[in-house]
Amino acid sequence: MRPTRAVLLVLVTALAPALVFTAPAFAESPAAPAKTTAAPLLDAPVDEMCEGELRAAIGAILADEDSGRGVVREAHEALNGTVEDMRSFLKTGYRLAQAEDDRVAIARILHVATQNKDKRVIEEANKLLDNNSPEEMRAWLETGYRLAQAEDDAVYIVRMLTDPNISDVLRAAINAALDDGSPETLRHFREVGQYEVNG
Repeated sequence: MRPTRAVLLVLVTALAPALVFTAPAFAESPAAPAKTTAAPLLDAPVDEMCEGELRAAIGAILADEDSGRGVVREAHEALNGTVEDMRSFLKTGYRLAQAEDDRVAIARILHVATQNKDKRVIEEANKLLDNNSPEEMRAWLETGYRLAQAEDDAVYIVRMLTDPNISDVLRAAINAALDDGSPETLRHFREVGQYEVNG
């Protein structure tokens, strides 16, 4: 493991309770990250916006409860700066701050996946942190993570079937979850459903 990755994982472990509120959500899982923040939709090109429009655009980003710490910090700095600072934030600063928040979210996901031995999520999260591409990290948090986690959840659930002492009721519930196959169903069964089955 690279030294910077180890430092990042130590930091994420220490900050895990605080990060629950700043990362993207998957099936409302406590072990998963929270909703993602999309790029702001601007009515006019940034260079043509007046100061009030710039402030309103940045204010909309701040009003989004899913904006992460990096985005909030940089947005406040832009608002406290000049008109050019605000333009710069909307053109490039927002994307870079979002990438910072995405890295933290992925490191947090990697930490949980490592504890759970979720091979596909671990593999993809490590690759993203190595590549460090803002676009790839954003796309993975929006769609790729959900699919990678579903693959790991399916493997976990299938392994439950190898237990010779499994009850018929639990076996039927496992098969129903696997037959459904949706990422949300697999996640729910692994985190909650298996413990709700009686017998």
